[in-house]
Amino acid sequence: MAQKGTSEGTIYFNKQRKKWNAQYSEYDIKTGEIKKKTKSFINEEDAKKYLSTIMYQKENPLYIEHNGIPLCEMMKSNLKLKLDTNQISPTQFGRVTQTIEQLEKVPLCSKNIDTISALEIQEYLNTIKYLSNSSINKIYQQFNQAFKTAISKGYLMQNPMQNVIKPKSDKQDKIVRALTVEEQQAFTDYLLTHKSKYKNVYLLQMYMGLRVGEALALSTHDIDLKSKRINIHRTLTKDENYKVIMGNKTKSYSGKRILPIPDFLYEYIIEQMEIANERCCNEEKLLFKPLNKAYGNPGNVNTALKRILKKYFNITDISTHSLRHSYGTRCIESGMSPVVVQKLMGHKDVSVTLNTYTSVFDKFKIQEIDKVNQYYMNEKLIVNNIKELKSNNHEER
Repeated sequence: MAQKGTSEGTIYFNKQRKKWNAQYSEYDIKTGEIKKKTKSFINEEDAKKYLSTIMYQKENPLYIEHNGIPLCEMMKSNLKLKLDTNQISPTQFGRVTQTIEQLEKVPLCSKNIDTISALEIQEYLNTIKYLSNSSINKIYQQFNQAFKTAISKGYLMQNPMQNVIKPKSDKQDKIVRALTVEEQQAFTDYLLTHKSKYKNVYLLQMYMGLRVGEALALSTHDIDLKSKRINIHRTLTKDENYKVIMGNKTKSYSGKRILPIPDFLYEYIIEQMEIANERCCNEEKLLFKPLNKAYGNPGNVNTALKRILKKYFNITDISTHSLRHSYGTRCIESGMSPVVVQKLMGHKDVSVTLNTYTSVFDKFKIQEIDKVNQYYMNEKLIVNNIKELKSNNHEER
């Protein structure tokens, strides 16, 4: 335990409050003074972890020299810095924190960063091939960032990650499938003839391509009934504690978009606006304001969807994201340009659209090729070329 009064920081027990305190010094840029800061914890271990993270973040050389830098502490320090500099959102912070908390249970990640070899890292990564590629990527990324930071700060001379190969998962990547035209029609008929709490959320996703968080963030102020337009400019998200909150922007900058309301959805939009206006304690005029909570929960919407699809249609591999995916698929099937699909879906780049809907584009490129072939035939380009080639061959003989 660090001794009181040293520049390493202090851990001590406050008998009066019955809590452990982590105390450290911080330089105040405005006043030029060094101020003592204290944070309280229920147990000593949490206080130690907090102090070590603070010391690494502030690059306290004495503390680092005496204690070393455990790999997980470097990961946490990097993550905190990213949050403080707005490089990541509170939601991302919460997700990555969960990954790091799992890594803290791995003996390798408790070792000091300058004692870890490439072989140890490789051996550990090879043991997690049972995870999805997505999970492996997250873990690999944390290792990579931690060692890059250690190199940049001069804690290490060589980066062991240069000799580490990221393994591939034993599992196949999950593919988000769209509803078929028949399934979509049957589900739509069900929604229009049965009472469903999230009916209009599902319709907005299937026929306008909204993310579930975007739909739940809509207010009556976002609807322009005269022009039949919906302004998508924010989404529900989660804070670092995984509490649902209202975000002040969409998933990405390109997610901000104004979408035309399909004619057949018009009456259901009006229906939802009337529900919102009658809902008590709804100062924000949210379209989908729950009775006893500030905001709807995307997870609950997804659970309700799965329950309906399984019970009435025996479908078990569709989620709320699949409804949005169904909209994108219908757009492509109708012959819409990928760039237009990109704008409607709010994708960051057209490559995202092309990669997401590769199988759909492959299926319909054959039809497009048939159109070109038919054009050749109509213009007699192929016939004339064949006759000319045959004539030339005959003359050469």
